[in-house]
Amino acid sequence: MLGRILRVLFGFVLACLAAGLTLVLFVYTPAELASLNASTAVPRLSEAGLLALAAATHAGVFAAPFALLGAVIGEWRRLRGLGYYALVGIGIAGLGFFLQYRSEAAGDLSILNTYALSAFALTGLIGAGLYWLAAGRHAGGRGPLERTALGPSDGIASPAGTVSAAPELPKA
Repeated sequence: MLGRILRVLFGFVLACLAAGLTLVLFVYTPAELASLNASTAVPRLSEAGLLALAAATHAGVFAAPFALLGAVIGEWRRLRGLGYYALVGIGIAGLGFFLQYRSEAAGDLSILNTYALSAFALTGLIGAGLYWLAAGRHAGGRGPLERTALGPSDGIASPAGTVSAAPELPKA
């Protein structure tokens, strides 16, 4: 049980860091970062790193209750497919985008554009993919047949999921 909790927590932290870095790469493009010269590289990269950590913290605070709900459902139902976690990640990012849009003051520039929507959607997808790699593909622990290594004549799984002895075959 403690192992599952630590695995989910580790996956969530990695997903938040990936989300923060993804959002920063929409502000500082990889081409812009690659073209830095020696005198401006360190201050610019440290600025991007601090912004990524701040964005990761903000994403983590917002996404924590929704990600916890998604992780609990995934662990409970033993959902190990990448598709489930991708839908959860894009859903959380979509909710964040919608709430950001709804909190805007009237008359200001709006976040409602394709670039911002793409940034949020890709952030959710990358965060979900990294969570799946770290924790989601192991959701629910091992099943009853995965706990025991069955060889060709070691045993047969009964419909209830228990392992019984293999029946003797007649010898010719």
